[in-house]
Amino acid sequence: MMSPTLRGRHAGIINALFRQIDPALPDHLESYQVASVSMPGDKDDYATPDLLVCDAGFGESDEWLADPGDVELVCEVVSKGNSSKDTRDMVGWYADAGVPTYLIVDPRDGTWTLYTVPREGAYQGVLHGLYGEDIELTALGLKITTGDFTRYG
Repeated sequence: MMSPTLRGRHAGIINALFRQIDPALPDHLESYQVASVSMPGDKDDYATPDLLVCDAGFGESDEWLADPGDVELVCEVVSKGNSSKDTRDMVGWYADAGVPTYLIVDPRDGTWTLYTVPREGAYQGVLHGLYGEDIELTALGLKITTGDFTRYG
């Protein structure tokens, strides 16, 4: 079963994240918009975030799944019709996989949530913010501005 094509606003926010994150990354990291990360416990289980930052070597490999140990950040823009997957289910999945930073941008209400420090299947750090407030990704040494992010109509 295929997921429906993204709405324009959803895709626009992903592009805005990519434009801010990609040029600021150190040389050993790269961002990918169409990439999946394997989940622990089942070699056939994976998640495909809207944006993934991992070791740049992934882009030179024939692998279709990024190793979660090589992933530094995943970003999800909340879908209009499948919000619980992004805001609840995937939080646990990425924490289980040990992904250090998980960013959720929610165009339904103009908010964002940043999860950090995964331990024993849960993120220890949680920071909530509003559009217009910057998101500090201290582990990557960069800041995302959110003032131009759009909301769903």
